[in-house]
Amino acid sequence: MEIRRGEIVCLLGGNASGKSTTMKTVIGSLRPSQGTVFYEGLDITNWNTSRRVGSGIAIVPEARRIFPRLTVRENLMMGAFTRRDRTEIDEDLDRVMQMFPRLRERSTQRGGTMSGGEQQMLAMARALMSRPRFLCMDEPSMGLAPVLVEQQFETIQQLNQTGITIFVVEQNAAMALAIANRGYVLQSGRVVLQGTADSLLQNPQMQRAYLGM
Repeated sequence: MEIRRGEIVCLLGGNASGKSTTMKTVIGSLRPSQGTVFYEGLDITNWNTSRRVGSGIAIVPEARRIFPRLTVRENLMMGAFTRRDRTEIDEDLDRVMQMFPRLRERSTQRGGTMSGGEQQMLAMARALMSRPRFLCMDEPSMGLAPVLVEQQFETIQQLNQTGITIFVVEQNAAMALAIANRGYVLQSGRVVLQGTADSLLQNPQMQRAYLGM
């Protein structure tokens, strides 16, 4: 698989196809038994997750995985854990709260008491606090109402327009392909389809298996 600078690339497939395993390998929480992970020309296969985050990779994990007992502000500061530039951290904190005004309103509220949509905002804003160049998103539509799913994917597009390269693992194939430049389809750990988003949307196999057509 290849993800080029400035793209939105989606990874699609059914349950147990290997999507989340691929994402975990990219972020460094799993080590591959074979193969290599390259990032900006560097072999990062043996780098730990902290080093990858420090190099510009961030993740919005499946099911959000916020810190439920920490406040919204404390959750956001955890996203900047690898940084030491205090002035810039404060600037970024203000910036993400402008991007997600609800988080400013709830800054002292514990994360675990927020709705699913609010927690998704928090997980995304927390990832942005590390100043990523490459953002991985694992099932961003999971558990959200349809209107919130649309808002989520609009936000992904807006982030991409700021220059962040985005890799999305998603079961909602139609929504993911609507915003992506290219896509890959996994089946039992193997890439069985790949191409531009438009070509995948028009692919009969894709339409039957993943688009309900």
